[in-house]
Amino acid sequence: MSNQLSRRTFLRASGIAMGLPLLSSMGASRLMAQDESGEASDVRRMLAICAPLGIHTPNLFPEKAGKDYELTPYLKPMGALRDKFSVISGIMHPNVDGGHAAEKSFLTGAAHPGQPSFQNTISVDQLAAEQLGYKTRFGSLTLAVDYHSISYTRSGVQIPAESRPSKLFAKLFLEGTPQEKEEQMRRIEDGQSIMDLVQDQTKKVTKKVGREDNQTLDQYFTSVRELEQRLVQAEAWAKLPKPQVDRKQPEDISDRAELTQRLRLMYEMIFLAIQTDSTRFISLIAPGGNEVVALEGVDDGWHNLSHHGRDPDKIEMLTIIELEEMKLFAELMQKLEDSKEGGRSLLDQTAILFGSSLGNASSHNNTNLPIIAAGGHFRHGQHIAYQEDKAPPLCNLLVSYLQHVGVETDQFSSGYGTLTELPAI
Repeated sequence: MSNQLSRRTFLRASGIAMGLPLLSSMGASRLMAQDESGEASDVRRMLAICAPLGIHTPNLFPEKAGKDYELTPYLKPMGALRDKFSVISGIMHPNVDGGHAAEKSFLTGAAHPGQPSFQNTISVDQLAAEQLGYKTRFGSLTLAVDYHSISYTRSGVQIPAESRPSKLFAKLFLEGTPQEKEEQMRRIEDGQSIMDLVQDQTKKVTKKVGREDNQTLDQYFTSVRELEQRLVQAEAWAKLPKPQVDRKQPEDISDRAELTQRLRLMYEMIFLAIQTDSTRFISLIAPGGNEVVALEGVDDGWHNLSHHGRDPDKIEMLTIIELEEMKLFAELMQKLEDSKEGGRSLLDQTAILFGSSLGNASSHNNTNLPIIAAGGHFRHGQHIAYQEDKAPPLCNLLVSYLQHVGVETDQFSSGYGTLTELPAI
């Protein structure tokens, strides 16, 4: 009887099936072992914020590169934190095009998102959460002020975003009913039972394969054991009380015109999530529709204004909106800076990416992206200016962020290596 295993071989028990990895016995080459993720020496986090309608770069990018640049109108609200952020010009995701469609690739770097055959890949926040998310109650938070999401699973599936601050607050800080807790524990225990059910069958499979395949299976089952450990961690978190904060559950603001209140409220929820260490990986897509924002001097739809065609009146109104965005972002940065964790501020512990997948929203251009890198263990206080034909991919910055949080890698999507102009401290 042949010991050859079919690619369709499964471990089965009580109606549950777990597929095996690709093995040499199935006519495949040996899989390469992957390095284990490194442990961060302290608590480190990552926050990514995308402005879907872009940022008018003449108001953002300084004329001079280096540390002695003059603060532009959009950077002035952050002037007190000048040494805590860097503004980056000339950078982009190679082969990411399609205008607004490029939003899908902001945290993935996947090429040609506007094409019908496009298949996305994992976003940087989810890659970090896969390896390190078990350390907190919530592996990651995927958030939006209005709609959509910029986070994607390993198979390229968009993760639904939470856009209601009231529900987010309840998830983070309100204890569920006894029935809700019981249901949560049942879901966790069901996951553990799947692992238990297939353990005996794994021994039978290992007897049918050669040395190389046993090595591959050992790697695979190590991953399964790691998943078991994460389930145990989830069970432990479910039994622990949620953190208490000095704030009541907020009321959602349904009026999309209220930009200031809506974005400030979501930033407050993000701050509380970071402050309580409820999660370490957060993505947010900021507001940006065609509503007429309730700010003095604005009387046209936001999306229409982003397609200003260099009309000075439209640019003036667009500047009012985007300056408000920058003020609110500066508020969040200042709150993180003022809150200490051990001997460091939360801002120092949190690598923040703020920017857009649109370099010029008026023409739907996806080059020369507006990017601010803030916080984290990096030397900031500079304008990093690239010539577009010599710029590293934006994913190099994402590699730097992955290394910041403790993921040992020098590659992510189109990025090979870190952003060397942003050295770690």
